[in-house]
Amino acid sequence: MTRIGTRKHPAIVRVQTTQRAEQVMALCNKQGIECIVGVEPDQPEDLSDIERALTPVGPVRVAPKPGRNDPCPCGSGIKTKKCCPDLAA
Repeated sequence: MTRIGTRKHPAIVRVQTTQRAEQVMALCNKQGIECIVGVEPDQPEDLSDIERALTPVGPVRVAPKPGRNDPCPCGSGIKTKKCCPDLAA
């Protein structure tokens, strides 16, 4: 998937005034974000695409599974393979 705010996938923004549109365009140009700004006075402002473009996506981290002979994470003190075998698999 293409990162948002690039030439191939620009950020789409909605603002209520032309003055606000100029502010948003200046911010995008300063940050290197490609964007399309629409001025719609009767709609609420929507800057969610710019927020996503400014927030980097980090890798998803998974907690390590307990080993077969480690104490069970449920707190029983018994080995995982005897207490909760589905956690050790």
